[in-house]
Amino acid sequence: MFLLLLASIISVQSPAFTLTSPDLPEGQPLPNAQVFNSFGCTGANVSPRLEWTGAPAGTRSFAVTVYDPDAPTGSGWWHWVVFNIPATTKVLDAGAGDPASSKAPRGGAVQSMTDFGVPGFGGACPPQGDKPHRYIFTVHALKVDSLPLDAKAPGAMVGYYIGQNTIAKASFTRTFGR
Repeated sequence: MFLLLLASIISVQSPAFTLTSPDLPEGQPLPNAQVFNSFGCTGANVSPRLEWTGAPAGTRSFAVTVYDPDAPTGSGWWHWVVFNIPATTKVLDAGAGDPASSKAPRGGAVQSMTDFGVPGFGGACPPQGDKPHRYIFTVHALKVDSLPLDAKAPGAMVGYYIGQNTIAKASFTRTFGR
């Protein structure tokens, strides 16, 4: 009984791990700023500001992914893959998805290959006339300081390593169609 009471007290006192973005209001489709600028799309292709709180004890680094499970590939589409983000980081500014920008995460963080064939953020661009696609933004709290991968690692490989080392994750989903 004591252990059950203690567990319930700890769960009440532990903050929820949450991910939010002031650039992506809940219930709204992705704005043009987060739409790709190629493949027939004409967006600004800027990664949104992401903020997270409540990472669990034991978090040694973070990874951020943006994934479209509705892409007509049979395996979805990786729009952004960033890992080895220092555990002290709580925000990625808008535009951090450009690996060459001063806003890109520092401290050993790596932006690896997306399914567009380049590292960095690649915005939404579902096929014309397709139903709106879901874009899942996720921050993963990892139990390791770094993943043994580099910027040439494809999203699926990074996803595998993230899956093996995640102690908690926080996500939200937005949609976009054209």
